[in-house]
Amino acid sequence: MQIHDAAFLASNTRLDACPPPTLPEYAFIGRSNVGKSSLINMLTGQKALAKTSSTPGKTQLINHFLINKNWYLVDLPGYGYAKVSKVARAQWGKMINFYLRNRENLTCLFVLLDSRLPPQAVDLEFMEMLGTQGIPFAMVFTKADKQSATRTRQLIDAYLEKMSAIWDELPRHFVTSAESKEGREELLGFIGEINQQLAETPENS
Repeated sequence: MQIHDAAFLASNTRLDACPPPTLPEYAFIGRSNVGKSSLINMLTGQKALAKTSSTPGKTQLINHFLINKNWYLVDLPGYGYAKVSKVARAQWGKMINFYLRNRENLTCLFVLLDSRLPPQAVDLEFMEMLGTQGIPFAMVFTKADKQSATRTRQLIDAYLEKMSAIWDELPRHFVTSAESKEGREELLGFIGEINQQLAETPENS
C-alpha cells in the first residue's frame, strides 16, 4: 500500500469528540520516547505530520489523521512515563483505556516497543490487559538501526519467549526503523490487507 494523502484532522480528550467512526482506525501507542512520532512520520512519508520532541510525554491528546481518505491513523499518548504528575498519568490512563474499550472502529492497535531493551514489565502488563479485554493489537519493535540485526533478533526472541508463557497464540510483530525505513512496506502492507478484507465483507459491500 502507498500513502498518497495524509492530513491532520483533530486532537481530543473525549471519545465523543473524535471523528465519526465510519472508517477503519489504526492507533499507535507505546512508552514515552519509544520513537512513535518518528515512526508515524516515516510511515506516512511526511517529516512533521506527528510532532516529535526531545521531551518524552509530549503527546497528551488523541490525535487523528486521515490517510488516503479511507482510514484513520491515531497517535495516542505514551504510557509508563514517570516524570509527569500522578494526576496527569491517571488522566491519560483513563482517557486511553476508555478509547481502547469503546472506539468501535478501532481495527488494530500497534504497540511500540524499543528493540534495544529486554522485555519491560510495563509493556508486558499493558499487552496482557489488551488480550484480557479482547483488543486486537500487533507489536512494533522500533529503532532497529541502533544496534546489530543479531542483537535485535535476540531481544525480540526474548520478548516472544516471555509472552509465550501466557499467550496461546502470539500477536503479529514487526521490526522497524524510522531512519532506514525498515518495516515500512510490511507494516503498510498489513494495514492494506486488513482494509481490503473489511471492504470485501458483506456489510461493507
